[in-house]
Amino acid sequence: MITAYILRNDVWETRELGVEDGIPEHTLWIDLFRPDDDERQWLSRYLYEEAPDEEDINEIEASARFYLDNDGLHINSLFPQRVGHEVRAINVFFLVQPSRLFTIREEDVGLIRLMRNYLRLGRVEADRPEALLVELFNLKVDYLSDQLEDVYTVLDELSEEVFDNDKLDEVFKQITLQEDGNGKIRLALLDTQRGLRFMQRYYRRHLHEEEIKDVKEMLSDIESLLPHTQFLFDKINFLLDAAMGFTSLQQNKIIKIFSVAAVVFLPPTLIASIYGMNFISMPELRWEVGYPLALGLMLSSAVGTYWFFKRKGWL
Repeated sequence: MITAYILRNDVWETRELGVEDGIPEHTLWIDLFRPDDDERQWLSRYLYEEAPDEEDINEIEASARFYLDNDGLHINSLFPQRVGHEVRAINVFFLVQPSRLFTIREEDVGLIRLMRNYLRLGRVEADRPEALLVELFNLKVDYLSDQLEDVYTVLDELSEEVFDNDKLDEVFKQITLQEDGNGKIRLALLDTQRGLRFMQRYYRRHLHEEEIKDVKEMLSDIESLLPHTQFLFDKINFLLDAAMGFTSLQQNKIIKIFSVAAVVFLPPTLIASIYGMNFISMPELRWEVGYPLALGLMLSSAVGTYWFFKRKGWL
């Protein structure tokens, strides 16, 4: 799907385009969502190079994610997307040309939808493709900050449940989800930092003073957020160790009960084994009080062993 965002007389207009259409006048942003081969071919009409495919967009080396060529500024950036309790990292391709911004994405991104709503409501003051890109990155950094706060809130709640035996399974599941989410948030922050530094270093002359200031503020915010992700990793590891330790303690208690039970019943078992033998020369076989005496010995040996353990504080 090809969507054109047109700025005319300070009013944004959205229009869906087909592969037979051209780019309307005053178009500032072209967004391609899950483009097929025909739509990529349509985009290639306005580029010197071929339109990137999904494999190109998902490259991880810096030289393939941030570069300048005859088409303009290329940036592949990771955008976080929360799906239920999980956080996914989605690559979005940006191409900044003097007159318009192109984006390509294979999956839905909440921040793109938010940006579209802001444009419709007139809450974005941007009349240049560079300003649109900076605004999107501003939204992204704010969203990542909110996600880190959510992770901390969840971990704070888990710290109160980590010693609840009935909730251990859910605690382990949540710890795993928060570790994965925090890792993807940190990765998105680092990727954004690299992209902004590339813009600051190689694309600075195309940015206005206000945009340069916004880039510096975003880099400063990212610098302050990165240590926070490390703090969350440490907290996650602490909670995981605490949960594992508590689980081991509970298991040890169960094993301790079985061990004490085995020791308590060992003397009665020994007595029963002795009098269970069938030798002819056993004098106790003809005792009239032999049976109750054997039962008394077994009971007293079990009680005595239990009392000894209790006195020692082992129970």
